[in-house]
Amino acid sequence: MNYLRMLSAGRAWMALVWVVISLSAVQPLWAQDTISTDDIEFTPVDQTPVVAPADTAKVAPQSATSDTAQATTANETAVAETATPEPVKDSLWVTFLAGLVGGFAAIFMPCIFPLLPMTISFFTKQSGTRAKGIRNALIYGVSIIVIYVALGLLITVIFGADALNDLSTNGIFNFAFFLLLVVFAASFFGAFEIMLPTSWANKMDAKADQGGLIGIFFMAATLALVSFSCTGPIIGTLLVQAASMGELLGPAIGMFGFALALALPFTLFSLFPSWMTSLPKSGSWLNSVKVTLGFLELALALKFLSNVDLAYHWQWFDREVFLVLWVIIFGMMGFYLLGKLRFSHDSELTSISVPRLFLSIISLAFALYLIPGLWGAPLQSVSAFLPPQQTQDFDLYTRSLGAYPVAESESATPRKYGDIFEAPLGLNAFFDYEEGMAYAKKVNKPVMIDFTGHACVNCRKMEASVWPKPDVLKRLRNDYVLIQLYVDDKTELPTTEQRVSSYSGKTIRTVGNQWSDLQASQFNTNSQPYYVLLDNNGKELATPQGANYEPENFVKFLDSGLKAY
Repeated sequence: MNYLRMLSAGRAWMALVWVVISLSAVQPLWAQDTISTDDIEFTPVDQTPVVAPADTAKVAPQSATSDTAQATTANETAVAETATPEPVKDSLWVTFLAGLVGGFAAIFMPCIFPLLPMTISFFTKQSGTRAKGIRNALIYGVSIIVIYVALGLLITVIFGADALNDLSTNGIFNFAFFLLLVVFAASFFGAFEIMLPTSWANKMDAKADQGGLIGIFFMAATLALVSFSCTGPIIGTLLVQAASMGELLGPAIGMFGFALALALPFTLFSLFPSWMTSLPKSGSWLNSVKVTLGFLELALALKFLSNVDLAYHWQWFDREVFLVLWVIIFGMMGFYLLGKLRFSHDSELTSISVPRLFLSIISLAFALYLIPGLWGAPLQSVSAFLPPQQTQDFDLYTRSLGAYPVAESESATPRKYGDIFEAPLGLNAFFDYEEGMAYAKKVNKPVMIDFTGHACVNCRKMEASVWPKPDVLKRLRNDYVLIQLYVDDKTELPTTEQRVSSYSGKTIRTVGNQWSDLQASQFNTNSQPYYVLLDNNGKELATPQGANYEPENFVKFLDSGLKAY
């Protein structure tokens, strides 16, 4: 029997077992509290591309002295060393970890898990000796890694570095990603299977029959093709997330993590065959893994839709709408795990295992945790995922901080872009560099520039978990003039303000282009959030910094600027 027939037989056997075996007491490794995904997916400082920077000579205030340019030049090297490399390094690490988690999740999918003991048995029987079997299994594992890393590199070659950067804020791509993840979720719910042409698997299997090292490589390729209906949505989600982070090597690093986790069991069980006895039996619980992952895919899809809504100011997918959908999704997932919801391909659940009970408790508890957010609770554990607090219509929390609308005397004159932006926590912010600097001179205060973005998850986390702290909020409200510059906003500039950047040579067409160029040209970085403290002549007061989730450290940063001022 060749390898493809063995896999096909395994899948047929597996489908029969689903009907008669209830949910196993051992649950998949990937199932965990959804709240913790904040640390897995969105820990790095967001990388927002320098799409089309603005002409800094025109953006900088006319009153800026030569000291400003000298200060900027003097700090340029330090900023480049401290601000730019860290986000790149962090985001690649997070992409790798996301791939690792996805790979471990794939192991427990119904297209792969039942084939694990069969593949190991295939190696041990066909190899003749245990040593040769181990060698073949190692080659098999390495082949899996090579195949998936090559897929990641192919994505990079096809799209290119610039296109990958654009994905993080491009509205069309974000909306396409949203639709793609919804399709993946529907696939996991059992609406259809995403499958590659059977002829591809047949060709790979024919080459696998050749034997030798090449044959083992094509065995790995055959596994990748026949299991695509299960792994495809995971791989697709991982590639979408990696590409949207804007890193050139992101897709390849993500695929390396995925393939490493997927290949690891085949290698370990070949080295220690006795461990196979500790594996749970295949059963209907494998299908429950797919459905549960479908709920998570659906929840993640909403984040991409939110990015588009914010960047284009549609203003219909606000924070409370997002939260309502999440409450429903995680509530339904909890009821599904309890057996109260069943899909057509689910077998009847006659009893609840302890792990399944715990997972349902986590899911339902998370849904209840989200409900106070409908009245403005900050929900700091997941704030990075949510639309900004200021998009919420009914917000009791912000008013509890003493954050009331800006006084009439301060808002008598309409502010530039004030009709499309709103500062968090009721702060008196400006959204145009020149206008903010002019106001700072008028009131004789220092300035904090907040280079931020609609798609910047760490910006939202800072605004939800650090800025509301009394010591921080007091300084932002009373001691500084806040200028928020959105580098990914898609609002078209008036024709008279559109120009070609002297820094990048690209055309400045949008508000985001303008501030992205200012950040790149003046501060030599393109990461967000990025906080710059200036006096009202444009001279730096302290070394700029990115996200800092320790309120005490952020207070020290603000105080250092006040002291220098």
